[in-house]
Amino acid sequence: MTKAIKRCHWPGNDPLYIKYHDEEWGKETHDEKKLFEFLILESAQAGLSWITILRRRNNYKKAFANFNAKKVAAFDEADYNRLLNDEGIIRNRLKIRAAISTAQLFLAVQKEFGSFSNYLYSFMPEGKPIVNHSTKIQASSPISDAISKDMKKRGFKFFGTTICYAYMQAVGMVNDHIPECSFK
Repeated sequence: MTKAIKRCHWPGNDPLYIKYHDEEWGKETHDEKKLFEFLILESAQAGLSWITILRRRNNYKKAFANFNAKKVAAFDEADYNRLLNDEGIIRNRLKIRAAISTAQLFLAVQKEFGSFSNYLYSFMPEGKPIVNHSTKIQASSPISDAISKDMKKRGFKFFGTTICYAYMQAVGMVNDHIPECSFK
């Protein structure tokens, strides 16, 4: 007899949300391309629902050079204008400028720390992800406060503590699956 799958409540019945919950959310990754991808996506999400961004994820992938940070860092005014006219992404002028700047800053952090992952995990206790065992999902933490503050000092935009905490969940720095979730 197979054990019934239990999930966190937030994905509801949306297949895209369920796939994201089951396969990515809370799963630790040190892949630099994936870390950059979620920086772009989470920043685009500011003020919007995450499902809005997930539904446009493939469009973002095409618009932002398959999430190649070096290519995005080299985007010029023509690329900026192309992005402003791309109906497949959120066409917010400030968020588009921030995404290009984020790529440049991402590369600078990689150079300084050897990898963006090294930078992120320098904030984590013992350099390891946190597995929470609460049934309540929080919106921020002292660690997301610290990372957000440091990233703002470095020039990152649209990366306040709430977005930072969502980013930490997305890349598995924090595992907030409820205790009974089959994907904990």
